[in-house]
Amino acid sequence: MKIEGVIQTMHNNATCVAESVASDNLSDMKTSAEGRFVITHITGTKIRSVIASMDDYITNITVAEELCEKISKSTDTHEKRCE
Repeated sequence: MKIEGVIQTMHNNATCVAESVASDNLSDMKTSAEGRFVITHITGTKIRSVIASMDDYITNITVAEELCEKISKSTDTHEKRCE
């Protein structure tokens, strides 16, 4: 049996988040940024593996979003100081 799924999340800096999580993708996962959305397609043949991969992905995307927000705020603060 082939299992397919899509996870779509919205972020202020989707490119940063997508690039951050894509490096941890397994071979059966593809992540991209489209506008404010991060879209990840996942396929597999074993439901337990797909669920475990999705669980890891959700943790990774949560951490990536927090880091990208901090980087964005830090960059904004630095740019304001340099003006």
